[in-house]
Amino acid sequence: MTEILDLFLHLPDHLSEFIRAHGMLIYGLLFLIIFCETGLVVTPFLPGDSLIFAIGALAADPLSGLNIWISAAVLLVAAILGDTVNYWIGRKFGGWMMWKFPRIVKPGHIAKTNEFFTRYGGKTIIIARFVPIVRTFAPFVAGTGEMEYRRFMFFNVTGALLWVGLILPAGWFFGNIPVVKQNFELVVLGIIVISVLPMVFEIARAKLKKQPQIEPAE
Repeated sequence: MTEILDLFLHLPDHLSEFIRAHGMLIYGLLFLIIFCETGLVVTPFLPGDSLIFAIGALAADPLSGLNIWISAAVLLVAAILGDTVNYWIGRKFGGWMMWKFPRIVKPGHIAKTNEFFTRYGGKTIIIARFVPIVRTFAPFVAGTGEMEYRRFMFFNVTGALLWVGLILPAGWFFGNIPVVKQNFELVVLGIIVISVLPMVFEIARAKLKKQPQIEPAE
């Protein structure tokens, strides 16, 4: 857990070290992280929003060795393929996995994702891109529920374009502002908090609905 927290809070440093050591293999690493975070229900803890923001910030530095356009293409392909694979895993094995591996495919995560589907329908695939954990489980639940594939792919591609297309340029334009660069840990925590807020609101709303109503005294 300590290593994962350190990875989140010091992403630019770790990425810079990897680039110095392995050069172009950084694009393979980016693909792998985003693909696993969106495509495998066992890895919802991997960095998503914060990683994309950090990549944008690094790519803005000419000395980093990162190309913003190659990065964007790699992240987009990884995000779209990840959700697609997750959808088909859910469609083919979803029910069996939820019954056989409840400690991995956690019922609580599935329930939270179902709440989003109940409220937003297919647009959940787009909205979930910006919500950690829900982002990982939304395509899986869509597959389990046998959402029509063409409809799913429309939301999948649209969500990926918005996700990468908004966060990557944000990192490019704001990541190297001195106050942001010097307090990158706080920025990462802020991104995580903002990303989680929609899920917190949904949980709070659901709990309020379940509270028994007090009948007024006659």
